[in-house]
Amino acid sequence: MKRVFLGVLLVGIIVLTALPACAQEPAASPGAAKELLAAWNREGGKLVTMAEDFPEDKYDFKPTPEVRSFGEHLLHVAEFIHRVNAAARGETPAQEELTREKYKSRAEVAAVVKQAFADGAALIEQTGAEGLAKEVKHPFANRKVTLQGLWTGALVAAGEHYGSLVVYYRLSGIVPPASRRQN
Repeated sequence: MKRVFLGVLLVGIIVLTALPACAQEPAASPGAAKELLAAWNREGGKLVTMAEDFPEDKYDFKPTPEVRSFGEHLLHVAEFIHRVNAAARGETPAQEELTREKYKSRAEVAAVVKQAFADGAALIEQTGAEGLAKEVKHPFANRKVTLQGLWTGALVAAGEHYGSLVVYYRLSGIVPPASRRQN
């Protein structure tokens, strides 16, 4: 009986000492930040290309009166990415609204979109794989999120906005840049 008790005690000690190690978040693979950065640059690049490509005289086009214009849509994306970047830095996101009244030309809108994604790329690169598990306050919710989760969510949102803007292209009779034949 004493041997059974000591065996159970020994197994219990082994399990209890192993639990903290199992509970820790797994470290991101060394290539995780590079993969995230590549995806970030790919999605951001598509939106920047659209911002630079769409005809300036159609920047105020709206498919229906209730939705944002093409230019407003891009400024919304840039504002969203600015807030994500601020959260990644541990800052309270600025409440500045990016409007067409302030960013009147295609070049101005494209520049703010390009800068937002460039700032995010620099942050991802600085963070590296080992920093992706760091928790920050979510910029749109009262909860914590890892940097990997924050940027992954931003990528999903950027892709959704890209898809919406494809509709603006198609309704304007224009083939989106990513769908054009390459020579």
